[in-house]
Amino acid sequence: MMNKMIKTLVSAAAMAFLAACTTTSPDVVQRGDAQRLASVQDATVLSVRSVVVDGTQSGAGGATGAVLGGVAGSTRSSGREQAAIAVVGAVAGAVVGNAIERSATKEDAVEILLQMKNGERRAVVQAKASETFNPGDAVILVTTNGKTRVQRAPAGTPAVQPLPAPVPGTPPRG
Repeated sequence: MMNKMIKTLVSAAAMAFLAACTTTSPDVVQRGDAQRLASVQDATVLSVRSVVVDGTQSGAGGATGAVLGGVAGSTRSSGREQAAIAVVGAVAGAVVGNAIERSATKEDAVEILLQMKNGERRAVVQAKASETFNPGDAVILVTTNGKTRVQRAPAGTPAVQPLPAPVPGTPPRG
């Protein structure tokens, strides 16, 4: 009976962990963003650098680890020390579960520095995807529900040319 309970807990933990894993890939559109009007802006890539998006610590990994560690600890002993070993197992499981969740949700990404039509420069960090970007590439920024992704501009779209530097003493553009 204890074996069946452990298997059930492990299965539930695995499902909770997989449900917590989401992607920020620009190649994946979230269901809630489908069929929504998005704003589009033209830009030119100035530079691209690799970065890592830190993993999340939602607590699901720690909670799952604590349950599994506590159950494992309590089944390894009997008598007075059973509660103490269960507590140690739960604490160790929580630490390990938290570390596993953080590691599993970490993503390789790129930071793309962009030149906008109006002369502003912006940066967008997004998960690495099927598209690669190089300085000078014409791109579009697609913004839906406050989230922006960078993708190649449609064929024939010219790259945005940077505005010349303002002449001292002239009013700002805008």
